[in-house]
Amino acid sequence: MARLTLVSMLFLWAGSMLMVQGGDPTLFFEWNVTYGTIAPLGVPVKGILINGQFPGPNINSTTNNNIVVNVFNNLDEPFLVTWNGLQHRKNSWQDGVLGTNCPIPPGKNYTYKFQVKDQIGSYIYYPVTAMHKAVGGFGGLRVNSRLLIPVPYADPADDYTLLVGDFFNKGHTSLKKILDSGRNLGRCDGVHLNGKVAKGDRKDEPLFTMEAGKTYKYRICNTGIKTSLNVRFQGHTMKLVEMEGSHTMQNDYDSLDVHVGQCFSVLVTANQEPRDYYVVASTRFTRREVTATGIIRYKNGKGAASSELPPPPVGWAWSLNQFRTFRWNLTSNAARPNPQGSYKYGSINITRTIKLANTAQKVDGKLRYALNGVSYVEPTTPLKLAEYYGVADKVFKYDTIPDEPQSDNTKVTLAPIVLNMTHRNFVEIIFENHESAIQSYHLSGYSFFAVGMDVGKWSPEKRMNYNLLDAVSRHTIQVFPNSWSAILLTFDNCGMWNLRSEIWDRHYLGQQLYASVISPNRSLKDEYNLPEGVLTCGIVQGMPRPPPFSS
Repeated sequence: MARLTLVSMLFLWAGSMLMVQGGDPTLFFEWNVTYGTIAPLGVPVKGILINGQFPGPNINSTTNNNIVVNVFNNLDEPFLVTWNGLQHRKNSWQDGVLGTNCPIPPGKNYTYKFQVKDQIGSYIYYPVTAMHKAVGGFGGLRVNSRLLIPVPYADPADDYTLLVGDFFNKGHTSLKKILDSGRNLGRCDGVHLNGKVAKGDRKDEPLFTMEAGKTYKYRICNTGIKTSLNVRFQGHTMKLVEMEGSHTMQNDYDSLDVHVGQCFSVLVTANQEPRDYYVVASTRFTRREVTATGIIRYKNGKGAASSELPPPPVGWAWSLNQFRTFRWNLTSNAARPNPQGSYKYGSINITRTIKLANTAQKVDGKLRYALNGVSYVEPTTPLKLAEYYGVADKVFKYDTIPDEPQSDNTKVTLAPIVLNMTHRNFVEIIFENHESAIQSYHLSGYSFFAVGMDVGKWSPEKRMNYNLLDAVSRHTIQVFPNSWSAILLTFDNCGMWNLRSEIWDRHYLGQQLYASVISPNRSLKDEYNLPEGVLTCGIVQGMPRPPPFSS
């Protein structure tokens, strides 16, 4: 079922408890995070499991549901999970990143409480601590439309989640040691699809099943740590219908490039001879192409999947051109009844332009990644807690990087990076990539309009080619080698929000920052108070709790 029918009752559902009391339903989850052996590429690795599962359990919710997740950390090191793409309106306390939350200590638990307010779409969750993401702790999170809100396609026969990602057999501890020693991770050992790889020996269990003549929804997300992937269905086309919370124009594709942290929803119709087919994922922009497959089985089908796989595209120019085909569906609803296109972002005046250039440099002989000459370091006190407790000046300084990179970006300094953003300003952010490696950036707490992307360096004249009508509103954007990407958004969600590289070795070694958005009214209308039971650490531990906002 693509959407949920809810009645006023209490019952167990999808491994959780759903409570409806006349208002918005609440979903309750209890997660036990443990180590366990996984072997997506056939090599045993110490993985991270949630309730014994790799990947972790799907969260299946509906717009405006309240979600409560009690996470028990049974690892021997701190752990923290973030909800990639959920906006947490007025509530960055629940974002689950180290700039807002203390990690959950070993043997302890923390309960997340948040609402998927005014959102629909396909998302993921994953760990932000150390290199945990490389070996698990991630899963799918879907937000279905409410029954009263029409979607621009018929309900599919079933709704599947496909998590694809690169994988390193070294394990998360060894990967962390490599980065701590100042070295590069190198290339991945392989690719998995929902934690598995088909062997092609006719003994593979199917990842998914389809019935001839019916149409199915696949939510495809790249949960890897550094590699863009191309996904395609043998003998079938994909109709793109949703991307990171936005309904799109419904173009057909033979394959899609899915960059790290991104999610696409597609419709696939079972219109071929009933037998097995492969879903294929291949690495992109790597010296050595790695391909993995999973089985899709037709019900009552006869015959193994053909060994002739559909070929992947070549070069990143193809991927850039594909980006340009993505368009916002202006007449469709999203989470609210009004059409998506009723928001005329192209007519809003830009009040601030921030250009961010990524660099890779050695600092004291060790590799670091930086934005505008500063490589982010994680303080022991979360930035948001320091700000809320009034001790920010003891933890970080605002605006440690300029709004434009300096001409000489070869010198890198280490510091927390916090941009002081004016509440409700409409901001243009330019990502410039002067390196030969592709980048992928995510902004928590928001969706933005991906209005432009091209080769070379950005200049103000490039605005002439911006898409100011139907650019897709999304939360993660790629930047191709020696190219730039531009986004527009209104900073209207108060809190402390992480702008990070989704390339996880870059994130770990400093390619991230935070945007602080404070309401001048200091009001509950703009931001929620510090939740009860929040974990404290660093210099705020033991300090008296500040007085709450009263109105």
